Amino acid sequence: MQDSLELLERLASTRQTLLEQMHKVIVGQERVIDEVLIALFSGGHCLVEGVPGLAKTLLVNTLARITHLKFARIQFTPDLMPSDITGTDILTENKSGGHRSFEFIRGPLFANIILADEINRTPPKTQAALLEAMGEHQITAGGQTFKLDPPFLVLATQNPIEQEGTYPLPEAQLDRFMFMINIDYPSEEEERSIVRETTGANVPNVQPVLNAEDILACQRAIRDIPVADHVLSYAVRLVRATRPQSSQAPESIRKWVNWGAGPRASQYLVLAAKARAALDGRLAPSEDDVRRMATIVLQHRVIVSFAAEAEGLHARDVVAKLLEEVQPEG
Repeated sequence: MQDSLELLERLASTRQTLLEQMHKVIVGQERVIDEVLIALFSGGHCLVEGVPGLAKTLLVNTLARITHLKFARIQFTPDLMPSDITGTDILTENKSGGHRSFEFIRGPLFANIILADEINRTPPKTQAALLEAMGEHQITAGGQTFKLDPPFLVLATQNPIEQEGTYPLPEAQLDRFMFMINIDYPSEEEERSIVRETTGANVPNVQPVLNAEDILACQRAIRDIPVADHVLSYAVRLVRATRPQSSQAPESIRKWVNWGAGPRASQYLVLAAKARAALDGRLAPSEDDVRRMATIVLQHRVIVSFAAEAEGLHARDVVAKLLEEVQPEG
């Protein structure tokens, strides 16, 4: 426990160093970078939504470089098969004896940080192969099960505009993602900086800050952080309030939501609050940490009703309204 405390006390300064290295390459996007770091240290996966050209690939690749983790990018397409991402058996021949045997060639999922680009463009069978890796940290191929090396983080992207020819992610797979992160357009000043820095000859050089062992130790230390009863109760109360059939649901939820979030949302909400507090240099999460994490934990778990769609409301809007109506009891 003493080792965990010492590690947590150093985590805030480590976060600052990580941000300094990230901003050598990424202009702006402070919120997005913070949310991705929280996911990394929580051990959760992220669904990232944003139009093309907002540096999603660059962000994830840079994160892998400064954490000294193995990175793989998978471009999901309609013809992608499960074996294309998990790996496949090939027939090999021993040159000295002529003996033939099957050898498993590992696919791109055998990495630490995976960028699953345009995940909703691939068929359900391939999505399901990714689901096993995300949920169980293992891959089954050719009747064998292979464990994935920790840490294992999937950041999957979706284009919110182009939906033709896509395969929407089922609710079971959406629930596997700890966060849904929205990336917005940069400000005018940030866009000028992006253009200036990316059209010159200077190539930023980032330095590794952590390695796999450091990250796993931080993940264990964050799980050791105690949570006050009132903070845990507020997280559970928020999640239960998303369910229209619950007695705790406000009128807006009964009107605008068909299905609310399950218990995994409560778990992720508390874990995210712990990680946010630790990265901020605090040894205990508060109700404010829970509120700050609520939107990215809940928005992809709330299925809005036709009434909400008719009013032009998205799940993000519904969660914002929920946060207004369900306040901490203190």
